[in-house]
Amino acid sequence: MTAKTPQQSLTVLTDLVLPGETNYLDNLFGGELLARMDRACSIAARRHSRRIVVTASVNHVAFTKSVPVGSVVTVEAKVSRAFKSSMEIYVDVWIEDRQSGEKTKVNEGIYTFVAVDETGKPVPVAQINPETELEQKRYDGALRRKQLSLVLAGKLDPKDATELKALFLG
Repeated sequence: MTAKTPQQSLTVLTDLVLPGETNYLDNLFGGELLARMDRACSIAARRHSRRIVVTASVNHVAFTKSVPVGSVVTVEAKVSRAFKSSMEIYVDVWIEDRQSGEKTKVNEGIYTFVAVDETGKPVPVAQINPETELEQKRYDGALRRKQLSLVLAGKLDPKDATELKALFLG
């Protein structure tokens, strides 16, 4: 299977925040934003794997700024690393200033998707070749995040978490 670049999975969704999608403070509901992020990540995972994909986990979400009603929201997702059948997708969320058009990052998240066949059985996916410094940073971090997740779930002995040991002892 030929390796792919993160750019090949890039998915950009742009939408407007409507009043029915907001809370009492006229800011976008967090759950609504999570759904948008999940959709963008799903498309990125499918573009990478060309298979059916399912959300395995939401590993990290950081709400750093509220998203007011009327905002133009852009969700950008791309695969940061692929493992056997799973893919880590990094997603960034931006809003545009109404006057200048300048974009401000308001949220980010890390999702994990698994490629499956028609019966729901996991299938192999192509590896990732990062091209930019940011892509390399996210690629390297993905293995540490995966090992940490496996250790916390009791599926990996901490002494076998080589990337984590290197980070702390290294």
